[in-house]
Amino acid sequence: MLTVLIDYAAGNLHSAEKAFQLMAREVDGGDVIVSDRAEDVAHADRIVLPGDGAFPACMTELKGQTGLFDAMVESVETKGRPFLGICVGMQLMARTGFEYEKVPGLGWIAGDVRRIAPSDPSLKVPHMGWNDLVIDRPHPVLDGIATGDHAYFVHSYQMEMADPAHLLAHCDYGGPVTAIVGRDTMIGTQFHPEKSQAAGLRLIANWLTWSP
Repeated sequence: MLTVLIDYAAGNLHSAEKAFQLMAREVDGGDVIVSDRAEDVAHADRIVLPGDGAFPACMTELKGQTGLFDAMVESVETKGRPFLGICVGMQLMARTGFEYEKVPGLGWIAGDVRRIAPSDPSLKVPHMGWNDLVIDRPHPVLDGIATGDHAYFVHSYQMEMADPAHLLAHCDYGGPVTAIVGRDTMIGTQFHPEKSQAAGLRLIANWLTWSP
């Protein structure tokens, strides 16, 4: 079993790599590597797409790496490999991003990425820090995770859902903010599970052992 965290120059992957390697050892989840090589992604059993920064820049970087984008799409869409998008990696799963400019996303989740607009003007954007999860529908990756568990967020944009069936969990930040999405073999988290202590590590362990 091989899990590949895609390195496309869109963030520091050290903490994510360590968290996934830790949980892989605990659940006998095989090997975890960070790679920018298309051949590693093509041979991966599971794929993680992290991301920090702006939607357009992240999509440009992902497509700019030789063969990386195509290998990821082939693995997920055709081979049905389990996929986890984190932060901007989750946002790229949407149909369209509207951060600075209109940019097509992967189209895997029915939704668009737009700036957070809290109803309370005292709430600052970016949404940064700990927030309580609200579980909207059960899913194997959420086993052992309950409404009220904490997760760590850092973002100014969120995925606005077009299909509520794809919404697994949200949080409240002057209104509902999408926290976890999923369909078929694909999962996305707006928060950083590698920085979310017990709940985040549990989600990683669940995902590593999930058989869609």
